[in-house]
Amino acid sequence: MPGTVVVGLQWGDEGKGKVVDYFAGKADLVVRFNGGANAGHTVIVKGKVHKFHLMPSGVLSGKRVMLAAGMVVDPEVLLSEIDAARKAAPKLNLLIDGKAHVVTPYAKLVDGAADALKGKYGAGTTKRGIGPTYADKADRLGLRMCDITGSSEYSERAKFLQELKRKIAGVYGLGDEAAAINDFIEQYADYGRKLAPFMGDVAFEVNSALAKKKKVLFEGAQGSLLDIDHGVYPYTTSSNTISGAACSLTGVPPMAIASVAGVVKAYTSRVGSGPLVTELDGALADKIREKGKEYGTTTGRPRRIGWLDLVAVKYACMLNGTSHLCMTKLDTLSGLHKVKVCTAYELDSKRTALHPQRASELARCKPVYKEFAGWPDPGAAGWREIARKGYKALHPDCRCYLEFIARECGAKLAMVSIGPGREDTILLKNVF
Repeated sequence: MPGTVVVGLQWGDEGKGKVVDYFAGKADLVVRFNGGANAGHTVIVKGKVHKFHLMPSGVLSGKRVMLAAGMVVDPEVLLSEIDAARKAAPKLNLLIDGKAHVVTPYAKLVDGAADALKGKYGAGTTKRGIGPTYADKADRLGLRMCDITGSSEYSERAKFLQELKRKIAGVYGLGDEAAAINDFIEQYADYGRKLAPFMGDVAFEVNSALAKKKKVLFEGAQGSLLDIDHGVYPYTTSSNTISGAACSLTGVPPMAIASVAGVVKAYTSRVGSGPLVTELDGALADKIREKGKEYGTTTGRPRRIGWLDLVAVKYACMLNGTSHLCMTKLDTLSGLHKVKVCTAYELDSKRTALHPQRASELARCKPVYKEFAGWPDPGAAGWREIARKGYKALHPDCRCYLEFIARECGAKLAMVSIGPGREDTILLKNVF
């Protein structure tokens, strides 16, 4: 069963969108399996920037794309992205699993208020209603896509949810705002009518494709260190983000996965709260942020910047069973005299290579660095020429950096991204 999972090995924003877009051309299906509109991915094709939050990055390849049951879907956002994809892609071949849960206006209303009340324990939510929707799912209260697209029970369930959510909003001091949302039931029924042609059983379709030896690319959102169970809790997202979730959230068996491509940025970045061991500030952080355009696709917030944290990345590789490594934003570090990698932590004066379970312990960790010689910046035209010539055209110090990381992670270096476009890519190994 030739299934490949693409996951982020850090805190999201690793460049998974570009990696999925690149390999989608070799796939038969692309399946997004987790998260919702809190994720943002950018794909640049022929110099044009395309930004999506729900649609799989492979949508611009013209291949069949699917949204799995493990996702939480904002139908308003999805309809907007369907329109955008139809304008940008040669054809739109989309299937949405009816078991995916629906983000309601009440979830978005409560999201920001609830996060503010958490104080220092708040995760820095995107206010897209993701956490409250997953909470409703776990509490067996949520609406699903199959409910809004033709269920005879929809009106009754939606009225019950509306009454309940108005009461909950009152607890947060948002009673008036919740009462003002008076067209929710009919509005979502209208969304359902528009989305009905795309509805189906993704689990069945993907398993059927795998049985026929079709190539399936599973696209994860966010990063491994945001996983609700294995991430830096409570500074996580609300879903599972590691490779195993591709099976449970899509509905395929573990043996369906033949390889896992882990995407890692050449340095560290993250949006939101929580400890960041290698965090930089001052002029160097500003330089990397501006050169790498490190601003959130969803929020627009400036991302926090740090050196590559290999302790965290190796932990993520272990969780995912990473077989292939895809390095992005390598060009952003060019022109620096020295480049550092964190190879261990010092916790309470003791050195460790283990990633702590408690966020409070991670916050006390100090980075132990290994220094590498930097490499020159050849400029945009120079990087394009390197991409054309291949891996050996990279500066020797640059290759030394890459090979050390791949060796430490125990994975094959499959791809190196040295610019924003598809053509700014060095392919070493196919992930299928």
